[in-house]
Amino acid sequence: MSAPKNVAAHVLDRLAAWGVHRFYGYPGDGIGGVFTALPERGDAEFVQVRHEETAAFAACADVKYGGSPIGCCAVTSGPGAIHALNGLYDAKLDHQPVVALLGHTAQTAQAGGYYQEVDLGALCADVAGYLAEVKDPSQVRHIVDRACRTALADRTVSVIILPSDVLEQDAVTDPPDAHGYYHTSAVPSSAIGTPPEAALDAAAEVLNAGEKVAILAGAGALGASTELTEMANALGAGVATALLGKGVVDERSPWNTGAIGLLGTTASWHLMRECDTLLIVGSTMPYTEYYPAPGQARAVQVDVDGSRCGIRYDTEVNLTGDAAATLSALLPRLRSRDGSSWRAHVERWTTSWRDYSQQRAHAHTTSLNPELVVRELSDRLPDDALVAVDCGTATSWYARDLTLRPGQRGSLSGTLLSMGGGMPYAIAAKNAHPDRPVVALLGDGAMQMNGVNELITVQRYWRQWPDPRFVVLVLSNDDLSYVSWETRGMLGEAPDPQSQAVPDVPYADWATLLGLGGTTLTERGTIGPTWDRALAADRPFLVDAKVDKDIPLVPPHVTLQQALNTARSQLSGDDTDTLSIIANGVRETVGAKARSVLGLRPRE
Repeated sequence: MSAPKNVAAHVLDRLAAWGVHRFYGYPGDGIGGVFTALPERGDAEFVQVRHEETAAFAACADVKYGGSPIGCCAVTSGPGAIHALNGLYDAKLDHQPVVALLGHTAQTAQAGGYYQEVDLGALCADVAGYLAEVKDPSQVRHIVDRACRTALADRTVSVIILPSDVLEQDAVTDPPDAHGYYHTSAVPSSAIGTPPEAALDAAAEVLNAGEKVAILAGAGALGASTELTEMANALGAGVATALLGKGVVDERSPWNTGAIGLLGTTASWHLMRECDTLLIVGSTMPYTEYYPAPGQARAVQVDVDGSRCGIRYDTEVNLTGDAAATLSALLPRLRSRDGSSWRAHVERWTTSWRDYSQQRAHAHTTSLNPELVVRELSDRLPDDALVAVDCGTATSWYARDLTLRPGQRGSLSGTLLSMGGGMPYAIAAKNAHPDRPVVALLGDGAMQMNGVNELITVQRYWRQWPDPRFVVLVLSNDDLSYVSWETRGMLGEAPDPQSQAVPDVPYADWATLLGLGGTTLTERGTIGPTWDRALAADRPFLVDAKVDKDIPLVPPHVTLQQALNTARSQLSGDDTDTLSIIANGVRETVGAKARSVLGLRPRE
């Protein structure tokens, strides 16, 4: 490459030195210099999305799916930066390295009330682990280097503010060797390895003393699937997974109890509530009521960030280190538990949950059962598929009903739990791996938020993909059903149709109008053939599944208060068959005392 001619080109050159070659964004005059410089780089890829929020979501997801070491979005000043903020918070809360290039008002006009002028420093002060404004061409090198190094080292968001007039100034690639200037490196810092021997010995002592070991694995364990499986077998442990850790071990394993938390399984609930030892690997799952009871279990935690250890449960040993390296170092220190009765208990709980889930999925419903729609995908999902999920009931059915195998990967806005992230995630997954199939799972509320418009992005780029398979499932029930269930369970009130109902939109027709494939799914007997058709299509394909909005989101451990609140919503005028729903959940998780208090019997 020739020497960069201006600041914009220099920014791109320095980002390239850190491995940043893909940019998601939307142009505007505040960031125009960057978009003018992008075509001059033969190794740069720009993905034009329909909204700056999508750009930031996609930058985060690109890293999650293993496409880029650092995600990058480029958006214009004022409203562009404001739009991107939600996706940047997704990256911050899920600890993904992202660099945001924000255009800004020209320096000569700043502080004068210029069009689209907002205080970007104040706007991004909370979301950014590193934030700087380039005011002089000599700053580009050290600001970009610091931004990338911080994003990688702290797994966070870095924000670079670029005034439009500075972008056009001549580049200064080598600052003077003088006072007040920096000469920085574009070489990443070394990764965290294994903890000290004494700490490993202490952790092994705790794990070896336990007879009933449970493992909670999160996103931080995703690169350690082999080591985690070996650890579970050595300890005779059961493994529960946080939402972002789904698929970290083969979900067909009889000792994998599945998801934990509000959207989790009763098997994971029993695992945590009956273990005497807990190993947490790469997770800070926030629902503390789903951990072992206080004082019940001795606990060890492994995390690449020591500040995240011991913040959810009273751990006895905290190991700061890479998950794979740390588990490998622990394995030789462990005693074997072949044929343990504890593992047999875990497998019985898992079998019971899977049988129950199968029954739920095949239960009679007014419209299609959404659990059955998702479960029918599991065996058909290609071995190398990438799954993107939006927030809402789609998250529930993904957590409970989709079985991921080795080689497959799913992700979503895990901690922010923002609606509207599913399609941006799917687009990022496809750009990260254009030769792999992608499946997106969205509710109709999320589809109307970002999905409808971002289908235009799919239409624009799909012919460039070596593998055109890009399947979008819309679970369409004309209701914001997750919030409806929260209203029933938390407030004891009937959902208000004025706020909860969403318009009926012909999503498949929209996809067809764009030149994509699409169909409306209404019949139970055609669920499997519809998936087969979608996954065999020669272009992106949308399935508009008309599903029942009244399928209950029964927590794995329904509290008496939740059950009473849901019953109260029935008395408030909710036309859902709520009492039968409560009975179903109570039968599974509350127990005889609550059943007696409520006077309920399960439906046959």
